[in-house]
Amino acid sequence: MRTITRISMLAALGLAAQGAFAELTQEQADRLGDDLTPMGAERAGNAAGTIPAWTGGLTELPAGYVEGEPLVDPFPDDEVLFTITAANHEQYQDKLSPGQIALLKRYPDTFRMPVYQSRRSAAYPEELYDVFKQDAMGAQLTNDGNGLANVTSYLPFPIPQSGIEIIWNHVLRYRGGSVRRVYAQIPVQANGAFSPVILDEQLTFANYLEGSPENRLFYFKQAIRAPARLEGDVLLVHENIDQIAEPRAAWIYNAGQRRVRRAPDVAYDGPGTASDGLRTSDDLDLYNGAPDKYEWKLVGKKEMYIPYNAYKLLDKDLKYKDIVLQGHLNPEYLRYELHRVWVVDATLRDGQRHIYARRTFYVDEDTWQISAADLYDGRGEMWRVREAHNLSHYQQKVPWYAAETSHDLISGRHLPQGLGNELKGYQYQWDYKVTEREYTPAALRRSGRR
Repeated sequence: MRTITRISMLAALGLAAQGAFAELTQEQADRLGDDLTPMGAERAGNAAGTIPAWTGGLTELPAGYVEGEPLVDPFPDDEVLFTITAANHEQYQDKLSPGQIALLKRYPDTFRMPVYQSRRSAAYPEELYDVFKQDAMGAQLTNDGNGLANVTSYLPFPIPQSGIEIIWNHVLRYRGGSVRRVYAQIPVQANGAFSPVILDEQLTFANYLEGSPENRLFYFKQAIRAPARLEGDVLLVHENIDQIAEPRAAWIYNAGQRRVRRAPDVAYDGPGTASDGLRTSDDLDLYNGAPDKYEWKLVGKKEMYIPYNAYKLLDKDLKYKDIVLQGHLNPEYLRYELHRVWVVDATLRDGQRHIYARRTFYVDEDTWQISAADLYDGRGEMWRVREAHNLSHYQQKVPWYAAETSHDLISGRHLPQGLGNELKGYQYQWDYKVTEREYTPAALRRSGRR
């Protein structure tokens, strides 16, 4: 298991001059693996017994799982405990986000939240846990929070002291090191009509490639495989840590023109690939990219019903039309659980521009994945609601999403992203073998051939 050995590069910028946060003491770091999990979550359950203690996550493969085949539900016998609807949501509203309440009210007759037993299934590879503790004592923010120093793993701040630290935990979190995945992104019109877009993505953290620049975080390549009118277009991103010191570099190969061009708008609120305007570039993965446009406030931690253990969404016996309904996903295949989340509020800085004037993120304490996001327009009105349907790739110990969803409350359109029910086989290739040559602009033309 490789660690991120390159992220110490920004120490040369001068921590004192950049407003770095204080490191944790040995005593504080020793809480990891004790009263805190190795990831920094509260190990104990809650007083009501509705959130269990963390006991290591999914450590055994479930019955029926076959290596190399799609995941199976490790909790097939779990039943719905109760259902939250527009009619009864007030009795649960202290454990809902404003965005979830808005969704319930927007679709009172069709949207509901089935709540199941809480299962703390998340785990990362054990060889990373000691490194997480090491980072807890040394990791620092630099350049007003836009850079990092003394980070050797995928979790720089397991005991966070600020909102921006939590966002960095989400951005850097472990996703297998190098992986390829294929999935459907489905822009859904207000009347329920849709046409899936098939995306083929590669994500490789810089530590997997020899000779990567010191400020490089990962490489990302995204090719469109369907529909035919878009097939062959490819996006390439060189993602940097401190994007103020060195902005993200992006290129697009346009199959129709058969040419590669720079793509400076693939950042911030630039339109997301083939999303019909339903997400921004920095909406992918619920949030990605440079944090400099926002002031980040750590609101605190709360108990909240979030999508979790969403294995039903992987069912190969289902068609997209079974899951994707007008306005939202089919609640029959959704699973919500009570978990503790960190709440981080992002407010647009004075003088900055972005279509979202404010964003509130709800970050799962066990995985550091953003599990829900409320997005507000320039008038301060709720505009979009995003959710991430969490699960664990237990054979690899990689928490990720079965699907991301984006709901436009004004237009009634929505965007599920990540489904693979109509694709053959398992969607993921782990420990994906690549060379740096595959992440060069010159390689885009080869990637995009029809």
